[in-house]
Amino acid sequence: MAKTRDYYDVLGVPRTASQKDIGAAFRKLARKHHPDLNAGDKQAELRFKEISEAHEVLSDPEKKKLYDAFGSDWAAAKAAGVQPGQGNPFGGGGVRRGTGGAGGSRVEYRTVSPEEVEDMFGDAGGIGDIFGSIFGGPQRGARAQALDVDMPISVSLAEVQRGTSRTVELPGGRRVEVNVPAGVKEGTVLRVPGLRAQVQVAPDPLFTREGKDLRVVVPVPLNVALNGGEVAAPTLKGGRVQFKVPPETQNGTKIRLRGLGLPDPKGGPAGDLYAEVKVQLPVPMDERTRKWASEQPV
Repeated sequence: MAKTRDYYDVLGVPRTASQKDIGAAFRKLARKHHPDLNAGDKQAELRFKEISEAHEVLSDPEKKKLYDAFGSDWAAAKAAGVQPGQGNPFGGGGVRRGTGGAGGSRVEYRTVSPEEVEDMFGDAGGIGDIFGSIFGGPQRGARAQALDVDMPISVSLAEVQRGTSRTVELPGGRRVEVNVPAGVKEGTVLRVPGLRAQVQVAPDPLFTREGKDLRVVVPVPLNVALNGGEVAAPTLKGGRVQFKVPPETQNGTKIRLRGLGLPDPKGGPAGDLYAEVKVQLPVPMDERTRKWASEQPV
């Protein structure tokens, strides 16, 4: 079983970090490792998924509480109905060891391996079964199979564009595959036997979703904004698309690029991409431009 890195380490923030600090750390890392900016780099793609997963949990107050209490077992704890403060047989996601003299005034934690879980609990079953037996949740066998587990799955906006799938491990060790259709909406519940998976879409550092439409900020040189011309905008599918900027285009103008938004999960027409103009002043500014600008009314 692959070990999951600590989400705080993934984002490079302390456990005392505020939601603002967590969001800022995510945006900085997401911009660096975004697949559109690292075409063909599999490591960057994996890193981006890891960053998005960490942000999806730590940015949600309820999930963050579970993660702080149970570590990588937070989803299993939620599925079993265990709440922070009820007592955790794994010592908050690990084995607790008291140190620091009489009374054990200092506590340290380490991650529990699957082998250690087996040694401690024998053939009691998976983590979900252990939680269930201790806190009165569902037991193994037919009863457990009959109950659906609620579990979030996080996807990137690029995965929403093309569609994707996730393999989810349920309490008891059973694995199910969830197909995520292209164009899926935030909060959609996807059902497979034994699982209700709620889709959560991670924020994208370049594109903003507005229903089926997308918006992206595109830098436009001042001379192009004044005289008209062509510039290129990134697309969520990858690559760039050229489009015309009319003469005398104001800063903040949105130019519609038809059909370059998200697909319709019901089979209707795709959304559009809106390129938002961000006029850039020439740096350094030549004397002619500076003189012209100084003569304009304020």
